[in-house]
Amino acid sequence: MGKRQANRSAHPGAHPAASRGIRVGQVAITAVLIVVAAVLAVADGTPLAWVLAVSFVFAGWYVGGLLLGARTREPAVATWWLAGLTLIWAGAVVVSPEFVWLAFSLWLLAGFILPTAWAIAFSAVVLGIVIAAPVVHTGTTSYASVIGPLVGGVFAVGIARGYLVLVRDGEERRRLVASLVSAQDEMAQLQDELARTQRESGAGVERTRLSRDIHDTVAQSLTSIGMLARAAGADDPDQARRALAQIAELAQDGLGDTRRIVAALTPAELEGSALGDALRRMLSRLHETTGIRADLHVDPTVPALPMATEVALLRTAQSALANVTAHARAGRVVVSLIDAGDAVRLDVVDDGIGFDASAWNAKRPPGDGGGYGLRAMRARLRELGGGLDVESAPGDGTALSASVPIGSSGGAG
Repeated sequence: MGKRQANRSAHPGAHPAASRGIRVGQVAITAVLIVVAAVLAVADGTPLAWVLAVSFVFAGWYVGGLLLGARTREPAVATWWLAGLTLIWAGAVVVSPEFVWLAFSLWLLAGFILPTAWAIAFSAVVLGIVIAAPVVHTGTTSYASVIGPLVGGVFAVGIARGYLVLVRDGEERRRLVASLVSAQDEMAQLQDELARTQRESGAGVERTRLSRDIHDTVAQSLTSIGMLARAAGADDPDQARRALAQIAELAQDGLGDTRRIVAALTPAELEGSALGDALRRMLSRLHETTGIRADLHVDPTVPALPMATEVALLRTAQSALANVTAHARAGRVVVSLIDAGDAVRLDVVDDGIGFDASAWNAKRPPGDGGGYGLRAMRARLRELGGGLDVESAPGDGTALSASVPIGSSGGAG
């Protein structure tokens, strides 16, 4: 029964379009065979009433079974329907041997409905009736009456079984593809989780390192300065001068340590959030303080970036937006974070008054008092293997594009 259930489920439901095509083909073949058998039976002298009766009964049972099969796919129902159709066909063969033509339809149905062993046994019984019918009616037969039905039966059952095998293979391929897609989604989720865990772990390690640095440098310097400050209040002027000199030296050392630690700190804007969120907050503040309309577009495929890359792009955006605020007289600025394959790109475009970018690109003087922000942006990006492109003309706004290769690990402060 398990194999029979597989046959029934594969034929009508696995490929709806193909199943409809097969069913239409079966109906068309059966209709043609009924007409051919009826015409030959009447031509052979069988009473027309009997021919019409058995033809309509066979056709009605056949169509009724197809309609019932559209509502139920129970194997037992299909088997009993085929048994009833076979009995009607046997009665038609008794009326006229010409109705053996309908055996081809029975073989097709057996291949679809019955398990392989039962389909072969059923087909053999039908073949026996087909071969015996001419002998019973006329007392004679021929090689054609044996070989033709045998080939037709093998062909019909083979077509049906082959179609079911193709359907099962197609179903298996679809299940495999669905399984692979599901596994790919799970792998992507695991990779995202791993990247998030690694980032959180790295942030914890960096905080621990910074806390040790502050404790061992700045905190110690401040403690020593406090002690020396108390000593400087003594009555001995020489001792006070020595204490003040030591305080100045410790303060200088502490300032150097503080600058070193600050250079390694993550920008506050990136603390606990992705670059896209930091840019969004930055643009929100820009709109609140200046009234400039600020839009952000972030490609959903932008991967997790190294901290140095995020810092460099954030600083570039800050400098570019500062220029927009100070010089552009813009009404709108659009910031885009784009996945460019092997690089990530930050575009800042405004509709302001613009400037002669061609002249700046040609000269880029190191100390003419203008363009320092753009030069600083370009230098920062080049440290990471990236670059900066600026397009602008008087009256046409400004488009700035910063790119950094994905995977860059250089420093950025």
